[in-house]
This record gives sequence, structure tokens and C-alpha cells, in this order.
Amino acid sequence: METLAMESLRKHLQIMVRSPDLAIPTRCLTLDPDFTLHRLKLAFLPLDLAPESLYFEFGGKPLADSSTLASAGVATGSHALLTLRYRLLGGGGDGGATGAESRDCYLNMYAIKKPDKVDPNETRISKWTTCALSGEPLVPPVVVDWLGNLFNKEALVEALIHKKMPKEFGHVRGLKDMIAVHLAPNPSAANSETKFECPITGLEFNGKYAFFALRGCGHVLSVKALKEVKASACLICHKEFKESDKLIINGSAEEVAALRERMEEEKGKSKNRKEKSGACLSGTKHSSDRKDGILENGKKDGGVKRFKAVDMVPANATKEVYASIFTSSKKSELKETYSCRSLPLGRN
Repeated sequence: METLAMESLRKHLQIMVRSPDLAIPTRCLTLDPDFTLHRLKLAFLPLDLAPESLYFEFGGKPLADSSTLASAGVATGSHALLTLRYRLLGGGGDGGATGAESRDCYLNMYAIKKPDKVDPNETRISKWTTCALSGEPLVPPVVVDWLGNLFNKEALVEALIHKKMPKEFGHVRGLKDMIAVHLAPNPSAANSETKFECPITGLEFNGKYAFFALRGCGHVLSVKALKEVKASACLICHKEFKESDKLIINGSAEEVAALRERMEEEKGKSKNRKEKSGACLSGTKHSSDRKDGILENGKKDGGVKRFKAVDMVPANATKEVYASIFTSSKKSELKETYSCRSLPLGRN
């Protein structure tokens, strides 16, 4: 009988349990290796606490309540130290923290791992409520590019300064490629998907409704408002606008393609205007292209006489002296020193 008892004792584990969070002194116990941590926790748990609020830690590693002493890695015959600690809800590992910097980052991370389970509504809301560059929530001042993408101006300017613009936004090269927009705040933003709305119809700025940005004044209005109130002036500031001044925000693939075509066309026109302006400034009539009334290409300059200083000599002055004020009219073989022009070599 004594032998069987000794054998049974050898198969049991001798462990120590402590809980500094509950101010429980360290206790030494002899338990069966199949004893679960949940049962062990109940032996120490105060009546006013739920079992889920505490967990066991062994060797700095948290243990699941369903595991046994053997499956937790406690070696047979060793004196293991288990620590009972409070579980801090929301600190990680419980679903309260994703590790993502923003909602947009979380969606991108989830889309890579489980693309078939991405909620299209979340993608839509993120596109309309966050900066297309940084993924942070839209905060005024907000700008839109010529393709209808929304940006926080600070994030966009910082990326331009440090030359960290992604290839998809390569068309944005400076402030001239941005349009400052005015987003109307949503009074019921606390109970809404977005904190912006149409100032005329009250439609939420969340992607369910189409919105235009007016390039002239920067006000953002819903397409419904512009259809119902047919006017050629902004409904907020009453500034006149053309049909080409209406810029669709976060449009479809076809609408973005049309905006890109219009952007390239306008940039081409602007380039042509600059080239024509430069040609006027450096045209063939410029005085530097003339040589004694004859242009460099061998043609006459239309009878325009080239001005010379000696043509307007003041009274009591010789042409040679007057011309020497503007040009070196008299050539000399004498060489000047490097230190002073008034002491040329060979004169003293």
C-alpha cells in the first residue's frame, strides 16, 4: 500500500500559485497533471469576480483556461510557479485592438488576408471619410485632385515636399494640381457614418450619393441638389460656374477616365500657351538677333535701324569719347595687370 501511495505521489505535480493582483500569498499544491487551469482558478477566485477577468501565467506566457497542467508544459516532478493575474480588457488579444493605424489600414490588411469577406460598405465609407494618401480621417483643410480623390492637405503637401508620392498619384505635382474644397459639417455626425453632408439637401457624404466639387469656389454639393435647383451659379456663394467646372468626387472607372482625359487636355493647352508666350518674348525681332540691320538668317529686319550710342552724342563731346562710356570702342595691344586696370604693362 505504501508503495502504491508513493507511486501515485510521484505522478502528481507540485506547483506553487501566487496572485500579487489579488494579494493572495504564495501557496504550494500537489495536483494531478490532468487538473485544468479553470478548476484551479475557481479555487482562488473571489466571489465578486468573474472567471473571465483573471488568467494564469507560466514563464511569462498566458495560459488558456481549458488547458491542463500537463498541456501547459509543467514538467512532472518540478516545482512550477503559476501566477494569477487580472485580464486587461482592450489591451490586445481580445478583439479590442487591431494594430491598424486607421480604418483604411485595417480594411487593406483584411482585404489581403480574406479578400472574399471584405464588406463593400466598409470600403465605400472608408473611401469617402478618409484621406486617399494617409488613410487618416478627413480633417479640414481638405483638397481634391483633378481625378476626384480626397486628401488632407497637410498630408499631401508633406508627401510632395519629401517626394514620397505613390505612382497612382503621380499626376499631383504641386499646389496647382489641388483644389481646396469646403465640406459642410453634419450636425448629427455622432449618429452618422460621416461628419459631412450636402448643405442644400442634407444628404450624407458617405458614398451612397454622388457629389460634385465646383472648381471655381470649392464648394461640395450633391448631384441631386444641382439637378433640383437648375442654376449656373453656386448655391452657396452664388459664383458663376461652367459645366466643365463640376468635378465628380470618387467617381466610377468611366467617370475617372473622362476626368483624366480632360486633365491631360487642359494641361496640354496650358503648355501650348506657355510655349507661345515664350516665343513672343524671344521672337525674331529681338535686338540680339540683328547684326547691322540684317537678321542671323540673312533676311533684312524690315528697315528697322539698330540703335548705337554714337547716334546721340551730346554737344561739345566727341563720338569716340562718348562711345567709350558704353563700349570698348578702341582696341589696344597693351595687356593690363591682374591687380589694377589703371597700370597696364608697358606704360611706365
